[in-house]
Amino acid sequence: MRTDERAPELDRLDRQLVQALMTDGRVPFSRLAEVLGVTDQTVTRRYRRLRTEGLLRVIALPAPDRVGYHQSQLRIQCVPGAAGAIADALARRPDIAWVSINEGGAEVACMTRSRSRQERDSLLFHKLPGTRQVTGVSARTFLHMFRGGPGGWHHGDLDPEQRAALRRPPGTGRGTHPLDDTERAMLAVLERDGRAGYPELAAATGKSESTVRRRLEHLTDSGIVYFDAEVLPATLGYQAEAHISAQVAPSDLDAVGRAVGSHPEVPYAAATTGRSNLYAVVLCRDIADLYEYVTVKLGALAPITNLEVTSVLRNVKRAGMLTDGTRLYDPPPA
Repeated sequence: MRTDERAPELDRLDRQLVQALMTDGRVPFSRLAEVLGVTDQTVTRRYRRLRTEGLLRVIALPAPDRVGYHQSQLRIQCVPGAAGAIADALARRPDIAWVSINEGGAEVACMTRSRSRQERDSLLFHKLPGTRQVTGVSARTFLHMFRGGPGGWHHGDLDPEQRAALRRPPGTGRGTHPLDDTERAMLAVLERDGRAGYPELAAATGKSESTVRRRLEHLTDSGIVYFDAEVLPATLGYQAEAHISAQVAPSDLDAVGRAVGSHPEVPYAAATTGRSNLYAVVLCRDIADLYEYVTVKLGALAPITNLEVTSVLRNVKRAGMLTDGTRLYDPPPA
């Protein structure tokens, strides 16, 4: 599914609604209406239109470290002309997220979320290297996240008071919590529609509505599962996306990572293994803004001694949804 159309840009109220759902994906529409200063009917109508048109999707995501998932970023070098087919094949795997074709058109980047080390290693050491169109694979593990996960990306359409009124308390649990069959069945529904009602979750699990409500509250209150609003950056006016890899002295890594994670242009930043030990995703209005971000904001961080900026040519899959460049849509069944 491909198109040459440009993703339509959302108006201010739509952008505020997206930002609010990034802050709390399951907040009641009545509360959203109160915070945004509009009627319940307006919020409901706007949300349904955005979801129906494939411009917005609320999804549930497990915190990888809490559920025992093995998470790595892969950079896959391909023969000329093969990146599209390889990216499409990876995007249809349930254990792969954030698939993009990067600058030059011969590199695919993706993130693994494997349920076991064996599942990840099978992809990394056997399936990808055994593909004749793949010429090289590199992997790095995320050690610490500076920006990303619960709470969403603050792109400036809500003021601090509105965000504070919607923000959920952070999860308080610690340690690994392997998901059981009931929780996996719930998550399978919520990964497609994070606002699915308790009757639908009860039907999917064979449990009562009170049981699935209690289970979901436990998962979210403990920080095991969180909700995010999936949207294409272009619909918010961000046409330039890049991946940043930086080399930082270990003694400076935490301070530099926190600084980069505080930048409004950065929805995700993490410390990683590898020679380049700081990774970030950067979203800017256009290439000129990206240049200014790199030279001014990153340039002011003296501990960065080496920097690689890789432009994203096309997103194929985001956290949970496939994309044709203008819309989000469900992956086919595995």
